[in-house]
Amino acid sequence: MEIPAEKQPSLPQGGFAGLRVITFESRMAQEARALIERHGGVAIVAPSMREVPLAENSAVLEFGRALLSGEIDIVVFLTGVGAKALFEILAAAHPPDALAQALRRVTTVVRGPKPARALRAAGVEAALEVAEPNTWREVLSELAQRFRLEGKRVAVQEYGVSNRDLIAGLEARGARVRPVPVYRWALPEDRAPLRRALEAIASQHADVALFTSATQVSHVLQVADAEGCAAAVRRGLDAMVVGSIGPVCSAALRAHGLAVDVEPIHPKLGHLIKETASQSAAILARKRTRSAAVPAPAARPVIEGMQPGPLHDHPMMRACRMEPAPYTPIWLMRQAGRYMPEYRRVRERMSFIEMCRRPEVAAEVTVTAVERLKVDAAIIFADILLPLLPMGVGLRYEKGDGPLIERPVRTRADLQRIGPTDAASALDFVGESIGLARRALAGRVPLIGFAGAPFTLASYLIEGGGSRQYLATKRLMYNEPEVWVALMRMLARVTADYLAMQIAAGADLIQLFDSWVGSLSPADYRQFVLPYTAEVIRSLPAAVPVIHFGTITGNLLELMREAGGDVIGLDWRVNLGEAWARLGFGVAVQGNLDPIALFAPIDEIRLRAKAILDQAGGRPGHIFNLGHGILPETPVDHVIALVEMVHEMSRR
Repeated sequence: MEIPAEKQPSLPQGGFAGLRVITFESRMAQEARALIERHGGVAIVAPSMREVPLAENSAVLEFGRALLSGEIDIVVFLTGVGAKALFEILAAAHPPDALAQALRRVTTVVRGPKPARALRAAGVEAALEVAEPNTWREVLSELAQRFRLEGKRVAVQEYGVSNRDLIAGLEARGARVRPVPVYRWALPEDRAPLRRALEAIASQHADVALFTSATQVSHVLQVADAEGCAAAVRRGLDAMVVGSIGPVCSAALRAHGLAVDVEPIHPKLGHLIKETASQSAAILARKRTRSAAVPAPAARPVIEGMQPGPLHDHPMMRACRMEPAPYTPIWLMRQAGRYMPEYRRVRERMSFIEMCRRPEVAAEVTVTAVERLKVDAAIIFADILLPLLPMGVGLRYEKGDGPLIERPVRTRADLQRIGPTDAASALDFVGESIGLARRALAGRVPLIGFAGAPFTLASYLIEGGGSRQYLATKRLMYNEPEVWVALMRMLARVTADYLAMQIAAGADLIQLFDSWVGSLSPADYRQFVLPYTAEVIRSLPAAVPVIHFGTITGNLLELMREAGGDVIGLDWRVNLGEAWARLGFGVAVQGNLDPIALFAPIDEIRLRAKAILDQAGGRPGHIFNLGHGILPETPVDHVIALVEMVHEMSRR
């Protein structure tokens, strides 16, 4: 049992050591304040919820009738306050002794000591008290282990919001469930303390935030969104110590993309405050060191006279700038590709490279994908390796084998055979494609230009095609560092010029594909790649957002952030919320559904898309995409359904 704050022995000053600690408690607000202060903290009390009894509680009265007439087998009491309120409502309609006798005839289950005390006050000892951490999972597990639930009539006393997970779990085991709502949660009538706390979080004038229920999490973020400070509050919480009372509360925080720093062994208020106090100093030091360890990318040039484009306020562009948008924008890598019948019909008449070289064809397949899928951005139909064409290395595209390089670059002499390369002029057909596509799109969605990053281009040049081990690439890096530097400098210049041409032609934003960089260690990335990728990104106008994308880059994310980009692309091998926290919430992210998930049933796709949206937590700066390109056999209707469901589920 938890000792009341006023009866606990005095504690030496220490623990929080003057840290500013926010508690969102309502019913236990004063106890929380006292405990925080006893542990050396400066308490900021910001109640985030209040209990509102249901005005006409027919569900409780119907429960009482069914209980007395023997129509219930098991009753689950989830909260002490709820159980007490339920008995008070029933006492007005039935004799207390009759209710107590009816409860003794059924199996009574309590989710911890508080509902057990409320039941005991009504003259009934609980048949089963669920063990810590007292979540719905423990309730379901113990009921399933002890009883054959099939056909059993189970009443569940609810609190605040319906516990759909518990109800679904009981029903899946054959139980007939009767929810009994007693009261609901609402926002506090006086929200001024909560607003002041949010202001302190947003301005980073608070150090610790303590959450003791999942409803607190949703209410805090709901008010932050209404006040227009949600993004700043999320950034502030990322820089603070976040304490959660238990697994359900922690799950709610993580579902909103917020990291949990402390979860006590016992899910009690006193334990939460004590354990958070003992760990806060070390956690804050670690967070501040980590934040300082990710240098901000170098500033990009502001081009005098460059005005915002007509799509400046499109949701896609707003997401790139981490500004609130009415919904999460979505586009898909390889959205104009072999999975679409329209593309295949064109591809039957001409080769891939011919499609790229013919601006009217490239523009047509670019725009067709947008019109068919209703995505929030177009990406020009081209290929990341086009800048290698004017280098005279014999680039060709073999059906079934992908791109091949006839004359790989593996020595200084090979590199010297590549003369001065003006990719911007040689590839002017890409610029013309952009112009045609932009006119056809007529301001509906932004148009993405793109290029391969220097490392990925270098790997193709050196390996002569696809590779698994990148043996030739790494051998050149390690054994001929001067040749490597010369090659990367040349590729950085060519890529920067090529992208500048695309921007001049009308591209609204740029994606830099470093598809193969995941083959490197962090140390190799920093030495052999980062300077040249940074050089490309740094050369582009600040007004044009840059998406920096790679695959298998879970070990490189902080370094990619350092190299630059307004948006960091994430593949499906990382949890989006956790990866975003590592990057810092000062940068947008893109991703990250596994492309193979599009082969699943529609309901499964929805579940997976929702999980990613939950990891993003509604934070401004999320662009939904796949973790890599659409696969050729993907059902088109599944792609269309994904776009629709992302728009629907994320609408704000």
